[in-house]
Amino acid sequence: MKFAPAILLALAFGAVPVASAAPVPFSASGSAPAAITTTVDAFRAALGPLNANVGGSFGSGRREINWDGVPDAFAAPNNLPANFFNANSPRGVVLSTPGSGFQVSASAGASSGTAVEFGNLNATYPGLFQPFSPQRLFTALGSNITDVNFFVPGSASAASVSAFGAVFTDVDLANVTSLQFFDLSNQTLGSFSVPAAIGNETLSFLGVRFDAGERIGRVRITAGNTALGGSDGGSIDLVALDDFIYAEPTAVSAVPEPATLLLVGPLLVALWLVRRRRLRYGERDDSLQRLRKVTSSRLQSLNKY
Repeated sequence: MKFAPAILLALAFGAVPVASAAPVPFSASGSAPAAITTTVDAFRAALGPLNANVGGSFGSGRREINWDGVPDAFAAPNNLPANFFNANSPRGVVLSTPGSGFQVSASAGASSGTAVEFGNLNATYPGLFQPFSPQRLFTALGSNITDVNFFVPGSASAASVSAFGAVFTDVDLANVTSLQFFDLSNQTLGSFSVPAAIGNETLSFLGVRFDAGERIGRVRITAGNTALGGSDGGSIDLVALDDFIYAEPTAVSAVPEPATLLLVGPLLVALWLVRRRRLRYGERDDSLQRLRKVTSSRLQSLNKY
């Protein structure tokens, strides 16, 4: 096994080409579903065909959550389990929030008699919100923050995606509602604002696809600036959500990332120089064996973190 000097020096001094973030955003807003449908469909097409709601990863394509199939037992006035879309309906998503939980709005004619569009939380909300895909909506409770974590559908194995988007309703204030993306090391890949629209019962869509090899491990959704429960208006922006659309979750790879290779690079250079010297003076060359042992040790220590 031979290492060219140029490669070894590149590893040692950081000249390893690393893909830079290349986010491709899709966004639209308006007063009716038709105002965002073309953009939503373009995002869907960029991700590929819709996969079935079954366990395991298809490796490509997309998954969607539109909330409409959630049983009444897990809809308002009841809470939605955070792992419903990984355990009950396996789509590879587990939710978390600094608030008290999650709720999906009731549908018309529900046996509980609960008002639609979160009218159970505030009687004015059916006049503020509208669904993109009738008729349920989604919200966190006690917080305007929802974290979307990805798993191989139906399992406890961590996964990542290359794209994620969501539909929002009643985004009044610009640069308040957002999607923030994090990689597998919990480093941010960027934060993107959801477009606002004038009036009530409006719809907004934001989707972002990363096409330079970046992998999304978590998405933080900031919906408005206040948790649902109170009144909307002025500096208070209350926002609910509808459809989630995202690339197929795939298992996290164990292949070392570029940053790991940069840490091991200096060892490779040193051992190559030793090997070159010993070959020149006819000494025994066991540098390859040492290379394997030292590099393996270094990678094992890095994997602890």
